[in-house]
Amino acid sequence: MSGENRDRWMLKELPPEVHPCERLAKDGERSLSDAELLAIILRTGNRRETALELAQRLLFQFGGFQGLYQCSSAELAEVKGVGMAKACQIKAAVEMGQRTFETGRTEKFVIRSPADVTRLLMSEMRYFDREDLRAVLLSTKNTVIDVVTVSVGTLNASLAHPRECFKEAIRQSAAAFIFVHNHPSGDPAPSVVDDATCGGG
Repeated sequence: MSGENRDRWMLKELPPEVHPCERLAKDGERSLSDAELLAIILRTGNRRETALELAQRLLFQFGGFQGLYQCSSAELAEVKGVGMAKACQIKAAVEMGQRTFETGRTEKFVIRSPADVTRLLMSEMRYFDREDLRAVLLSTKNTVIDVVTVSVGTLNASLAHPRECFKEAIRQSAAAFIFVHNHPSGDPAPSVVDDATCGGG
């Protein structure tokens, strides 16, 4: 391997003023672009790309961090220049971010209206490609205790036994709960089954 190729794929050999790690330490993580954050996770690129160039290509190919969260490690590993080790690093990083978000969003979050439920769950559930039924568990003061997945269905249906619907609410001593599900089609209008289940229409 030539020295020229090595200079290209080793992130640590970038000049200090442009090295993502140096900039993060100096100016904070908020100063970095998405590609720079991902480059830190990747650490190295390949013979053709620096880590930063590889990060930019991945973000473009998968549509940002949300796309990286939704794809599988196997899909990532198939991308030229990635491989399974880097794919696992990326999936671990985005999952940590997702878990941090899920933990933080429920802390002292109070539900006062349907709009509050939307703010709580829309940013995540809008991207699901299957119907996902969730239960928002509430305290006596309508503070969110937890958000649990009851069932994951098909493209146009989510089926759950009543026992599964109430199990977590009972286990966590919820005073009240709200069931929420998405429409992968993108049409928010309630279906015939939604109306029948909720007593509408």
